Amino acid sequence: MEKMTLKKYALRSKMSLFNVVKMVKSGELKSETVTEEGREVIYILVDDPEEISPEEQIKEGSSSYDGDIMHQELLSLQKEVMMLKKEVENLKISIGLKE
Repeated sequence: MEKMTLKKYALRSKMSLFNVVKMVKSGELKSETVTEEGREVIYILVDDPEEISPEEQIKEGSSSYDGDIMHQELLSLQKEVMMLKKEVENLKISIGLKE
């Protein structure tokens, strides 16, 4: 079970901080109150850390987003760029801009 601050949860779920606080107070979200440096800090308890988007996993340095997948995506994008370059060259030739 992962713990995250109210602000981080609000950003991740694209909600306002006020709505997250309301959900915690009403019991819709599991939370835990911890005293840090004399202040009470509320943490949201997230059951499934996998529901975090891949962009956030990369930002957080999560190892669950596999580097092989990123490498495969990079290779497919490189192939697509090469195809598009060839297509542009063929179009230039067909309209007479290039011989």
